[in-house]
Amino acid sequence: SKRDFLTRPTPKGSLYPPNPPVASQSIPRGASLHGGPQRTKARGVHLYVRRGFERCENKADGRFHQRVVTLHTSYATIDLAALGRNLSRLQTRLHPNCGVMAVVKANAYGHGAVEISRALMELGISNLAVASVQEGVALRHAGITADIVVLADLFDEHCDDLFAYRLKPVINDLRLLPTLAKKAETAQHPFPIHLKIDTGMGRLGFPPSEFERVLEAMPSWKSLTIEGLMTHLADSDGEETGHTERQLELFRTMLDGCKRRGMMVPMIHAANSAALIRYPHSHFSLVRPGIALYGYHTLPQAVQYDELHPILSLRSTVMQLRTIKPGDSISYNRTFIAKRPSIIAVLPIGYADGYSRKLSNKGYVLIKGRRAPVVGLVCMDMTMVDVTDLPSVRIGDAVTVIGRDGNDAIWVDEIAQWSGTIPYEVLCAIGPRIPRVYTSP
Repeated sequence: SKRDFLTRPTPKGSLYPPNPPVASQSIPRGASLHGGPQRTKARGVHLYVRRGFERCENKADGRFHQRVVTLHTSYATIDLAALGRNLSRLQTRLHPNCGVMAVVKANAYGHGAVEISRALMELGISNLAVASVQEGVALRHAGITADIVVLADLFDEHCDDLFAYRLKPVINDLRLLPTLAKKAETAQHPFPIHLKIDTGMGRLGFPPSEFERVLEAMPSWKSLTIEGLMTHLADSDGEETGHTERQLELFRTMLDGCKRRGMMVPMIHAANSAALIRYPHSHFSLVRPGIALYGYHTLPQAVQYDELHPILSLRSTVMQLRTIKPGDSISYNRTFIAKRPSIIAVLPIGYADGYSRKLSNKGYVLIKGRRAPVVGLVCMDMTMVDVTDLPSVRIGDAVTVIGRDGNDAIWVDEIAQWSGTIPYEVLCAIGPRIPRVYTSP
């Protein structure tokens, strides 16, 4: 088929282009190809992307461009319309004065932090949360203007970047405050910070016994202002509710202490995705949904909630077909031995792309709407599936690793069950070799 060439501009004088281009082997006509300074509409059915960069100067604008030239056989598609629907359904559960701080850490749980952040801003979200200063700086470099809160991973050496990139830190102990306050003395306005109280997570945050000392010390750091108070719920998706209720009660006690001191803190937040759905009294002035935005939750079966829809699909392609005899083996260490004449399809996706080795001889993919089992050990770059019972399979056929094909679907929660983990890990593991294609409403 005819090859399309797409370009993305790179600032003149820059040694390297921006983030690698993204593309899809076969996406709906009119889908948006995101990942550069602008959004490019797909001009045809097939898009091609190169593993590497070819730079050429555009004589018209004097800027360098990269050409997109090579077929990608495995790719992820992210449905931004589904993201909007998930957000809307979550917002209907909130009281009118409760806002959303969308969690886009870990590359937006594998979905692409820059494009997800852009889409969320277009949906009216003005507060984002990341795990590290590096994640926040990357969003600023990509032009994200929303308020960004850094949840963890803070050292004195990060202070300059916090100011330079307008990142709001979550303070978990007193260690950082003196340095931060000194840096803030030259600012025109007090620098906003969020304080975290450890009410039972046992990870980060001020113990309740130490929190009073923090409040007593704050007036001496006039260059800082407490914009937010937060805690993190350890078991909001657990079977039992007791620990979560105790955490929320302790958090309210801490908030009451702040009120008695006359403190007016505009942002109070505790609820993650599970608490947003399950504990309405945890909403306060902000909630922090993460996994729910992307279409999943880990609530116990007794809590029925089916209003979310996954926004990511992962596709691959049949690269080769092999016919083997009974007794022949597949992949390393011969963990699969054929018991019948079999047809094996080789797929160009492996654990380096995020398809876990734990799915060896356990997982399934969809080809032409039917399930094909993974056979043998998943390799770094390839996975083998048994298509003996699907005789119409041909080289080049599309393979659904995550998503819907016909009347069947394989979603991340099912893959998590096969590999003995949680949906979070499956999504976050999808690696940078997998290009992301974003379809707009």
